[in-house]
Amino acid sequence: MSQPNPLRVAHYLKSVHELHQLPPDDGIEVAIAGRSNAGKSSAINAIVDQGALARTSKTPGRTQQLVYFEVAPQRFLVDLPGYGYAKVPPSLRDHWQVLIDRFFQTRQALRGLLVVMDVRHPLREFDQQMLAYGSARGLACHCLLTKADKLPRGQQSRALLETRRTLGERASVQLFSASSHLGVDEARTRLSQWLELVPGASPAAD
Repeated sequence: MSQPNPLRVAHYLKSVHELHQLPPDDGIEVAIAGRSNAGKSSAINAIVDQGALARTSKTPGRTQQLVYFEVAPQRFLVDLPGYGYAKVPPSLRDHWQVLIDRFFQTRQALRGLLVVMDVRHPLREFDQQMLAYGSARGLACHCLLTKADKLPRGQQSRALLETRRTLGERASVQLFSASSHLGVDEARTRLSQWLELVPGASPAAD
């Protein structure tokens, strides 16, 4: 029998384009980052078990602000802009960079970082930058190797092993597929623990 999904009630709260728009800095927040073609929105929707909580589009780069989803009082998922292939002016990219940098430096409610990476192209520059932010803050970090259904099982295993070897103790990592639901329960459990939505949860647990 499957366990209840405490993230199922997630709902849109607000979008943040400037630091002063952030909610009060209390409670617990988990940031979700990923290049704009890594399947981040699809991953979020699969984990919360909702069809369209996060935007999905054939045009990458739709998330252009920090998007807050509330899953319980003072418990938030924060969808970060994925600007790998986003077709936006350089000035806006620079603005995102400053916003994300300040968010990681100053946000005391931030407890964990989920980095979404295409299993066929893991640990690109953006991914490394996000993990560096997480490491600098001492956050618990977890990586999803998305679109795993695109690879045969042997290649999936090799990609997982190689990514784990490269990451070392900086982050945990798993295979994930929004379409086949591979790894959805594992990712859901991880986020629920970080947000302290399950008994005995520890936000710093690896």
